[in-house]
Amino acid sequence: MYLTRHATPHGPCWAVDGEFLPEGLGLDTLLSLPGAAMGETLAAARTGRAAAGDRLPPIEHAQEVWAAGVTYLRSREARMAESDTADIYDKVYDAERAEVFFKALGWRAMGPEQPIRVRRDSTWDVPEPELAIVINGEGEIVGYTAGNDVSSRSIEGENPLYLPQAKVYDGSCAIGPGIVIAGADAMRDLPIRLAITRGGQTLFDGETATSQLKRSVEDLAGWLTREMAFPVGVILMTGTCLVPEDEFTLKPGDTVRVQVGELVLENPVA
Repeated sequence: MYLTRHATPHGPCWAVDGEFLPEGLGLDTLLSLPGAAMGETLAAARTGRAAAGDRLPPIEHAQEVWAAGVTYLRSREARMAESDTADIYDKVYDAERAEVFFKALGWRAMGPEQPIRVRRDSTWDVPEPELAIVINGEGEIVGYTAGNDVSSRSIEGENPLYLPQAKVYDGSCAIGPGIVIAGADAMRDLPIRLAITRGGQTLFDGETATSQLKRSVEDLAGWLTREMAFPVGVILMTGTCLVPEDEFTLKPGDTVRVQVGELVLENPVA
């Protein structure tokens, strides 16, 4: 099953497999249910009304987006190259405890075709294409979407304690275009692709797969939910290993295309 969120004259409305769900049934309710009950609810809730309207980010205001760092070898190498304290990233990569950090509230997340941003006080900015797992209120992985963890490498590289400013600001988080309802096994070897264009020219085009993750998605979800409750669920970006060359930085007017499995998330840069 495939969940999408749409703009309608009566406000945002959710759909499953191209059919609107009943008014009032959204992600808050679905992620408060056990995984099996969520599937049963979706199967019984089809209205037969074809979904229409612009796609919105597949998240409600009450959900949060979190992210995991240094989960791929390429990410470790890139962080070590940018930082004056490179050894801490090496330690995180090999540690038992995962790095997880807050990324955005639901209302801050951008959806397909909505603008992402680079900070005015940063000189080196990149997109980070990521598998974003959807976790329900019981800590179960129930789906995935595509994520873009837009980041300031210059700010994080200056001092790792600046991570929140490098990662959390207006326009730094995009997810979508929808949520594939699936268990963790469906996420073991999904292709991930990143393409960046500027003025009609492709500046970067790379591909990898989730099979290159250092940690399992269950491990990452476990660390996030170990001491925190998310009654209406949470979305967790699982890290990136597609990093443009060091001389590249995002600029306003660029277009970023993230593909995870069959999901395609495209955003202009403001």
